[in-house]
Amino acid sequence: MRKSLTALATTLLVSSVALAQKVEFEEYTLDNGLHVVLHQDKSAPVVVTSVMYHVGAKDENPSRTGFAHFFEHLLFEGTENIQRGEWFKLVTANGGHNNANTSDDRTYYYEVFPSNNLELAIWMESDRLLQPVINQIGVDTQNEVVKEEKRLRVDNSPYGNWITEVKKNLFKKHPYRWAPIGSMEHLDAATLEEFQAFNKKFYVPNNAVLVIAGDIEFAKTKELVQKYFGVVKRGADVPRVNIQEDAITQPIKATAYDANIQIPMYITAYRTPSMKTREARVLDMISSYLSGGKSSPMQKKIVDEKKMALQLFAFNYSQEDYGMYLIAGLPMGDTTREALQTEIDAEISKLQNELISERDYQKLQNDFESRYVSQNSDLEGLAENLATNYLLFGDINLINEEINIYRSITREEIRDVAKKYLQSNSRLLLDYVPAKGEAESAK
Repeated sequence: MRKSLTALATTLLVSSVALAQKVEFEEYTLDNGLHVVLHQDKSAPVVVTSVMYHVGAKDENPSRTGFAHFFEHLLFEGTENIQRGEWFKLVTANGGHNNANTSDDRTYYYEVFPSNNLELAIWMESDRLLQPVINQIGVDTQNEVVKEEKRLRVDNSPYGNWITEVKKNLFKKHPYRWAPIGSMEHLDAATLEEFQAFNKKFYVPNNAVLVIAGDIEFAKTKELVQKYFGVVKRGADVPRVNIQEDAITQPIKATAYDANIQIPMYITAYRTPSMKTREARVLDMISSYLSGGKSSPMQKKIVDEKKMALQLFAFNYSQEDYGMYLIAGLPMGDTTREALQTEIDAEISKLQNELISERDYQKLQNDFESRYVSQNSDLEGLAENLATNYLLFGDINLINEEINIYRSITREEIRDVAKKYLQSNSRLLLDYVPAKGEAESAK
């Protein structure tokens, strides 16, 4: 009976994937270098207008970290036509919502409006690009906002700094070595002229992609894009980061302290290849196999059966230049780092030397097929995926074709990629522990 149900579930999943609608889009480039992607979806009277800029934390001066994230806030201050403090009021008054986010590799802004406000959204984003107001009052205001965000999300949040500590130890040359939130001391020391120069360098049409998705008409939308974005002048070509890390040949051991925790976190981290590579996708599958769900080897054996960890997870942190493969666990009771690491390494070794079962392989395929079905079902997510595939992957049609890469990954590739990148002599072992004196487990 169980086999019959499994077969039925697999059949239904394959059928849903077969019926999943191909994402249709049009793309073109304005004379000023702005790449434009349009996607029509008339299922609801809603439109997403977004701009992704190819600037992130890795593009910063090492003595001025935090600039890209700072601009995520600063460019909501206003423009020559939108008075300071009026941006969000204008959006909400017209039935919309908006947000922005920053990573090591890019910064993303978007608005969601009823489709009858498409022109408003296009005008607002073009005005942000064409003539933002970057003055001292805006810089001072957002400086305080960013400091409060850092206090809330990093400094005073349990385990809020662990990724930063991993990056600091895993990267020695590449600017991935600092976090997007950056240094408050660097922001305090920066001059208004430095902020203005950063804007002039990176926030230019030839360093961006505009995505408009939803209830639109192509001809009319193209007219509006040309009307509002076509007048923006092309900027100077933006230099790209090209810094290579030396190979890790000996394990890196480090300790970091957090006054907000009582239970340590033991982290194992590996430097991995760019998100653009096939191997990065194999590592995605390895993550799902090792710790995805109750039946995964690490969860089942280390957490449920041996009760050595309260929580244990593995994931592939993909980025444009390098990635990080991370395994992190919260030990149960008196479990030591050495004991937990032994169990983790046993599962990795098994993966490196044996093929996963056909049953587990099919579960992985089902999992990634399911993700494919759902990942573009939300219009906001679809717009961001289109922008990301163009700007960071250099292949916008991955939105339709990436699932075929996952389908073609073999059990042998899973074994070989685990053997190549999850090596014990080329990793970081980070003990992220309570601040000294905060808990007995810190001893």
